[in-house]
Amino acid sequence: MASSQSSTETDWVSRFADDVIAESERRAPGKPVVVASGLSPSGPIHLGNLREVMTPHLVADEIRRRGHTVRHLISWDDYDRYRKVPNGVAGVDGSWAEHIGKPLTSVPAPAGSAYPNWAEHFKAAMTEALDELGVEYDGISQTEQYLAGTYREQILHAMRHRADIDAVLDRYRTKKDGPAGGGKKQQKKVDEAELEAAEGSGAASEDDGSSNTAGYFPYKPYCGNCEKDLTVVTAYDDDTTELNYTCSACGFAETVRLNEFNRGKLVWKVDWPMRWAYEGVIFEPSGVDHSSPGSSFVVGGQIVREVFGGVQPIGPMYAFVGISGMAKMSSSKGGVPTPADALKIMEAPLLRWLYARRKPNQSFKIAFDQEIQRLYDEWDSLGRKVADGSVLPADAAAYARAVGTAAGELPATPRPLPYRTLASVVDITAGAEDQTLRILSELDPENPLTSLDEVRPRLDRAENWISTQVPAEARTIVRDEPDKELLGSLDEQGRESLRLLLEGLDAHWSLDGLTTLVYGVPKVLEGLEPDAGPTPELKVAQRSFFALLYRLLVGRDTGPRLPTLLLAVGADRVRRLLGA
Repeated sequence: MASSQSSTETDWVSRFADDVIAESERRAPGKPVVVASGLSPSGPIHLGNLREVMTPHLVADEIRRRGHTVRHLISWDDYDRYRKVPNGVAGVDGSWAEHIGKPLTSVPAPAGSAYPNWAEHFKAAMTEALDELGVEYDGISQTEQYLAGTYREQILHAMRHRADIDAVLDRYRTKKDGPAGGGKKQQKKVDEAELEAAEGSGAASEDDGSSNTAGYFPYKPYCGNCEKDLTVVTAYDDDTTELNYTCSACGFAETVRLNEFNRGKLVWKVDWPMRWAYEGVIFEPSGVDHSSPGSSFVVGGQIVREVFGGVQPIGPMYAFVGISGMAKMSSSKGGVPTPADALKIMEAPLLRWLYARRKPNQSFKIAFDQEIQRLYDEWDSLGRKVADGSVLPADAAAYARAVGTAAGELPATPRPLPYRTLASVVDITAGAEDQTLRILSELDPENPLTSLDEVRPRLDRAENWISTQVPAEARTIVRDEPDKELLGSLDEQGRESLRLLLEGLDAHWSLDGLTTLVYGVPKVLEGLEPDAGPTPELKVAQRSFFALLYRLLVGRDTGPRLPTLLLAVGADRVRRLLGA
């Protein structure tokens, strides 16, 4: 696929790609460009965390389109400590609290899971979603890295330079924090949900190590007895690398040699910059919680330079991803949805587009409520503008990044009928395929649909949205019998409006035709031509007529768009319910 954007144009992805290519050629000419993401599988990895991946993915993909070799590393921070039992996870109860402090890969998976441990269980859903989204990456398990001794030299180096690390961290400590050096998180005031959302974004803890009478240590062993990280280093010898620790959880004490011991890790504020230097990362974004004064990205920039001799990545701060509507969501943290949840109700290109069209520092919402219909209308409108050449360059770039990658186009619905139409039809038919095909084939009689496969996967996404996100009381149930009381109470104008509608059904039996008909009946009653423009009086008359039809067809004042509803109900049943 050709490059979607030249470097002179203005979309945010191209600007970052320019900067990243230039920086990579300056630092490591001739080597692959390295971008990175970090995800902590401490629970369901949600849509806020997806920005941690999509931001570098889009930049990496643009760089690939320009012919460069790129590695997008995703560090699975599965050697992080298990911090708390998340809410609302099936197969998990309060007994999982006994594992707090262990590595995520040492915690049992939720009951009934097919995966060997907690981390693998939650990685699996995200991995599947990333595959569907077309994200190309190299996954790195930090459990495997640490247990294999991959970072041994970096750990020994950090321990030798612990006083230097302590000095950097001390610049951000306050008297209130004291010598133990908890490190003050001087964060911008952000929404509580935003901080909660940041929890899985790759830095599960802002921990910077601890001091005691033996000094400051940037390394924490996991206990050899209980596996928890509630350990205190009591002595360390730089020459022999002999380290003594005790566990405050179980009382176990042990002496090990760090030049051969692998069951522990650098604390987060040291671990992250160590990896920047080790992996040669050129670009890695971070959430608001890691970008404020004293937090891990800011401190890490000094530690990577002063301790590890590396360079901090280009690292834009990315803003919060909100959700509109979360009916029946089953994710943890009170129902924060995951990429897998979103991909059940929207096609992958649409979800990619939401991340591509906004700069990283701009927040946006992902719709699980009725807003998803408007979002799809906007997406389809953009596609038409791309097709006819009327699209703006930055919008064209976002669209191209959404529908495909450097490797090719993503799967698409062959005949993308409006999402709101599909949702209305499956709502009315309760998903019955024969009825759905009948209705959809009548939308455009001159080019009828011959198979539901033509409208998949969009049809399936709309059906999932109706079944999982629309409350039962908002579902559409067509009346079985005519409302004789309402029909009998109509005045002459009401009866005439129904007569005009029924008289025009056969001649207007298509989506466009029925649209003309239902909007035209009030115009005729007002003595206007069928193509007359709107007036305030006409709008009132149309609303009154629409409400009457809804009450007669579905027993409510509102419902799906009337042309779609009439097609779905069928001409014979419409005549019966309207008193013909």
